[in-house]
Amino acid sequence: MNMLITGYGGVRVITLTDSAQAKIREILESKGQEGFAVRLRIKGRTTDAFLYEFRSVEEATRRENDIVVDGYDFHLFIDADSADLLEGATINFGGLGAGGFQIDNPNPVWVDEIARRVADVIHNQINPAVAMHSGEITLVDVRDNTVYIRMQGGCQGCGLAGVTLRQGIEKQIRQQVPEIEGIVDVTKHDQGERPYYAPDQAGTSPVVTGQK
Repeated sequence: MNMLITGYGGVRVITLTDSAQAKIREILESKGQEGFAVRLRIKGRTTDAFLYEFRSVEEATRRENDIVVDGYDFHLFIDADSADLLEGATINFGGLGAGGFQIDNPNPVWVDEIARRVADVIHNQINPAVAMHSGEITLVDVRDNTVYIRMQGGCQGCGLAGVTLRQGIEKQIRQQVPEIEGIVDVTKHDQGERPYYAPDQAGTSPVVTGQK
């Protein structure tokens, strides 16, 4: 039967269908990861969609404030910061031809108009520019007029990441959404695997130059 996953206090969080449970077990077995858990979190948002991380992890990666769900062959770790935005969601596996795992999430991506405007700037203006350098900017959240972003791809660990942030991303966002007071980069740049420019290398940021 479909598994209804609940968080602390019995709050309804998410439903995992039979097909999703079966596929998760199949993937763990095929990778030799019996005994592993599965982590689900919202890692960012676009203008009108959530961006999810849904992957197998070792049990030892459990965090103190994770919502931990058991009752079948694997644990599901749900990041506490994502739980409210996942309430009422359903995870299904419709087959590879149907796009694999599907998350039907009834929650609005944004309820704050300022945050939605920031997402629009990143999606439609900033990301097309940084894509020239194989980069991508993920909007993690907007809280108290502060924007939290994560740099990925060629931007993670790039020698011009700071220039791109301050002279490009921050400038564009604050020009078009003047209510924003600050931009915080939460990227772990030391873990970047393919930066466009090495940390000590000079170059030009496509966001700063306004290239399209």
